[in-house]
Amino acid sequence: MHGRLNSFQKTMVQWYDLHPYNAVHVVRLSGAVNEERLRHALSARLAQLGLTHLEFDREAGTYRYHGGPWDCPVKSPALSADPVATLKAEIERQLNTAFIPEGRFSPFRFFVLPATDCFYLGLAYFHPVADAESIVWLLRDLVRAYRSGAEPETSKALNLYPDHRAHLLSRWLGVVAAKLSALPAQTRNLRQSHRPRYHAPQDGSIGFELFSLPPEHLHRLLAHAKSWEVTVNDLLLALLMKSVSPMSVSRAKSAKRNQLSVGCIVNLRRELSMDSARAFGLFLGSFTVTHPVPEGFPLRELAGDIRRQTLAIKQRQLYLATPMELALGRFVLRFFSPERRRTFYQKNYPLWGGLTNMNLNVLWEQSEADGALDYFRGVSTGPVTPLVFSVTTFGGHANVGLSFRRTVFSPEDIQGVYRSFLEHLDQLSEAA
Repeated sequence: MHGRLNSFQKTMVQWYDLHPYNAVHVVRLSGAVNEERLRHALSARLAQLGLTHLEFDREAGTYRYHGGPWDCPVKSPALSADPVATLKAEIERQLNTAFIPEGRFSPFRFFVLPATDCFYLGLAYFHPVADAESIVWLLRDLVRAYRSGAEPETSKALNLYPDHRAHLLSRWLGVVAAKLSALPAQTRNLRQSHRPRYHAPQDGSIGFELFSLPPEHLHRLLAHAKSWEVTVNDLLLALLMKSVSPMSVSRAKSAKRNQLSVGCIVNLRRELSMDSARAFGLFLGSFTVTHPVPEGFPLRELAGDIRRQTLAIKQRQLYLATPMELALGRFVLRFFSPERRRTFYQKNYPLWGGLTNMNLNVLWEQSEADGALDYFRGVSTGPVTPLVFSVTTFGGHANVGLSFRRTVFSPEDIQGVYRSFLEHLDQLSEAA
């Protein structure tokens, strides 16, 4: 049995020719780690789930897990005096270390970092195989296998080859019609969007930073989103735009490209009527929002303007047309040289940042038996966007991973983005 790669997976595999496209999830667990028991639990559970010995056939557009035993290595990075600094460095290393998708290979890598009365368990993965929700379910399952040795809650067989095409075909004509009608406005927005400067397009290296929003900041964010009648995602997109805006001040002098565009990832599982706990794979859409973001423009008004854009996108389900855009991009890139491929998206799809937002509280109910204390994510930027905000709500706080292309942003730039984000968030307390 085998599965067929969907459009997003095919595109990610193509991006992998340009630079690694990985993602990393990390859970902080209570107690000291027993590394031998952990390694055994990971190996046994992945084999039970059938998630071993993956093989891709790029020409046929198919993939297959052959299953069977797998001796799972668990890396232990050298510790420093600051475990969080070690964690950030390891996430960055994993984002920049390519998997080799040839023959039969493992799309997973694990690492463990001991800390005082706890430890960090990290899972880096070849992003084309799964979206964040699949990895959360998997990591929860692996943690429970390690903790108890009993059959985890998701012990029923995973669907390793879910097929969502029937759900899309039933609405495909409507999606195509909506996308075609929206295309002129989208094209105009992208043509008017300021382009980030890639100093060395061939440099695909990624930097990574991590910070947390304590409960008071998260509560403020949630309260103002409700008060302003926007979604939390809308407000996060507005904060992202505000934070990167100082990096593109020259756009104000441009008559043609004075707008700012950012993207957002959408989880399609609900629209596709999938059994999320069993469907292991990648089911994503995306959309972009555009705004001039004038200097001093109020955050509330920016969030409202973004809300009007996202509401129209959701009502017309334009994110379901993402496969069309990706397929067109793949087709065009086939005729380009490697050098031109590296600049294709930068010239034709000029985004300054992207957002992936996940509330872990609705996926993983924290229990004393699991011992999960915190959760972090980092995602590759890919060739489309030079900066990705990975926001993960856990308990009463949220963690934000910032992945950035070093050819566009320096570490000092990212510190400025981080400070700007917090400053605008602090100002929410003064808003009505």
